Amino acid sequence: MVVIERRVIETIRSSLARQPAVAIVGPRQVGKTTLAQDIADTVPSIYLDLEDKSDRSKLEDPSLFLEKFEDRLVVLDEIHRVPELFPALRGIIDRGRRHGHRTGRFLILGSASMELLQQAGESLAGRIAYVEMGPFDVLETAASDGDPGRLWVRGGFPESYLAANDADSLEWRTDFIRSYLERDVPMLGPRIPAETLERLWTMLAHGQASLLNASRLATALMVSAQTATRYIDLLADLLLVRRLRPFHGNAGKRIVKSPKVYVRDSGIVHALLGIRDFNGLAGHPVVGGSWEGFVIENLIAAAPVRTVPGFYRTAAGAEIDLLLEIPGHGLWAIEIKRSLAARPDKGFYIACGDLKPNRRFLVNGGRERYPVGDGLEAIGMVELAGMLAGLESAAPE
Repeated sequence: MVVIERRVIETIRSSLARQPAVAIVGPRQVGKTTLAQDIADTVPSIYLDLEDKSDRSKLEDPSLFLEKFEDRLVVLDEIHRVPELFPALRGIIDRGRRHGHRTGRFLILGSASMELLQQAGESLAGRIAYVEMGPFDVLETAASDGDPGRLWVRGGFPESYLAANDADSLEWRTDFIRSYLERDVPMLGPRIPAETLERLWTMLAHGQASLLNASRLATALMVSAQTATRYIDLLADLLLVRRLRPFHGNAGKRIVKSPKVYVRDSGIVHALLGIRDFNGLAGHPVVGGSWEGFVIENLIAAAPVRTVPGFYRTAAGAEIDLLLEIPGHGLWAIEIKRSLAARPDKGFYIACGDLKPNRRFLVNGGRERYPVGDGLEAIGMVELAGMLAGLESAAPE
């Protein structure tokens, strides 16, 4: 059996060493529980699954139950099921501090966005660290699979990526989509017809990497634009969709203000569109948008914490696919092309003239790195992801 080490595990361990509580945030089925149990196996601990009625019942009086385990790591899985637990944790943590138990008290797992959990956990400010955990990324799979094509086609959800073959992978993803629509969305969000949300999700996959047009989506769904936006908000809160924000770095230009929308996992894009394998993907109209979204997700995952991602587009056509504002390293402009022979459009150079980024890269489907001209370097996605991951402890340029 292939075992893929998750890069985020050291971040979680170091966070537990300095904070009483750490929240791991990510969509379902990315391996949060497995990772938490691996960490818990190394220290005295207890595990509570808050989807289990018997475990939830233990916390009817959380102080009474949890204060018996001051000297253990308590893993609270699916915390979004009991958000009212957060205020109680504050008092438990503060009392534990007085007894000398200052760090590594709680490992909290949630299947909602970091913003939602932070809102729920406002009472734990200064006592909790948040760590986002997504599907496998290209740096994690590179050791076992030198070609990122498998990760691109199947996506990074572990059960999908590690399936015996493409057919089994697609079947898992199809079941995953159905489970989210019929079980998880009703539990985590407002009541939305599963068929309507599936149509929206599929429309977003068809339009992968396009500007958000809520009115067009609303017309197709026969709902209001406000309702369509609310549905997209839910998919974003569940960490299934990304809205990449426009970068407003030049007030003198007419900047496109709508975000670009991506279904975050490329394998889910392909499952929603019925794409079975690489052969089917290569000839599909979504191939360019799928590649762009795949590259963007992997580069954002590799970038240092507090990196701000965005894109740039003006009404006149100047455009940069991905901008990364990296603390201590400035602004990086990234153009994404799958073809090895592709070169940036004129609009990329105009946009770089507007923003004057510190670094400029052309990410293509190859592995070689070479200068293109005007400060632009062609580079493979894996190498650029590795560069970004290495910036965490590097000195600023």
